[in-house]
Amino acid sequence: MIIFYLYTLYCLWSHRFFNIKKGFMAITKAKKQEIVKELADNIERQKSVVFIDYAGTSVKDLTELRKELRQSGNELKIAKKTLVDLAFEEKKVDIKVRDLGGQLGVVFGFEDEISPAKSIHEFSKTHESIKMVGGILEGNYYGLDQMTSIAQLPSKQQLLGGLVGTLNAPISGFAQVLSGTLSQFVRALSQIGDKK
Repeated sequence: MIIFYLYTLYCLWSHRFFNIKKGFMAITKAKKQEIVKELADNIERQKSVVFIDYAGTSVKDLTELRKELRQSGNELKIAKKTLVDLAFEEKKVDIKVRDLGGQLGVVFGFEDEISPAKSIHEFSKTHESIKMVGGILEGNYYGLDQMTSIAQLPSKQQLLGGLVGTLNAPISGFAQVLSGTLSQFVRALSQIGDKK
């Protein structure tokens, strides 16, 4: 019985009873305001936003995801849902992030509207712990099904490549016709020259 009381006093003294880590401090109000300001700035600059659930994802995989997103002009931000909600309220975007499930990450697309959804969709094929939850495009919220459909659209570069190919096809066809006509003309002249 005495050992039980001594252990209880030890736990209370060492903060293990309350599961409080030594050196743990809550985020200060100034730091929270800084995070909200940074999120609001990103909301201002974004072309699209994708919400992901990253529960169970390793730090290594998150680092790999951040690297891939940066290469395509996107950025992943992880913050508390209440702070993300405050940032969206500040920019007058009507969405309640608190209602979305899981551990929330926000992917901002700065260069292309489709690339964040496409990047997350491709990454989630090899990393099952990353799940797309929804997103915002042109001020409207879209759920998982719509964002998956958007992710399967061709990228901006693919569309521009197809357009250039389509525009180039008549010109190259015309050039082939002209070169064919010219080569036939030259052959006809050489046959005439051979007969004389």
